[in-house]
Amino acid sequence: MKTYIIDTNALLSFVTDRNPEQQAPMAALFSRAAGLNCKIMCHAHVITEFVYVLEKVYGHDKPAINRMIYDFMAMPGIDITNDIDFKILLDFWPGQISDFGDAVVASLWHANRNAPVVTFDKRFLRELRNLGIPTFQTD
Repeated sequence: MKTYIIDTNALLSFVTDRNPEQQAPMAALFSRAAGLNCKIMCHAHVITEFVYVLEKVYGHDKPAINRMIYDFMAMPGIDITNDIDFKILLDFWPGQISDFGDAVVASLWHANRNAPVVTFDKRFLRELRNLGIPTFQTD
């Protein structure tokens, strides 16, 4: 079964209407995961960033965010992980991947080398490509 590693902005694109061109492919990917046709791996750090952005940028209230996370975690095909290889993370950050949170996401690839990283962040995409890390894209 194909595994994908999700970045915070891809998760935000799924739950918000900020960019329909990003929301549609994320909805399709989540539908595949819900049908157990693929697995989406999400690091706990992504959830932390997700909470921060929904509350501070989008103004969602905490109970609504709580429910979104609960529903996300309960979806079939979703794998939340706390695993982190700090040696790999620190090998990536800050020299090859400039954002610490992005380096956390990229470090998951090291143990899941067939799993593309799902992100819409252009800088992060460029950094991943420079490292030869596969990405999920629709553009």
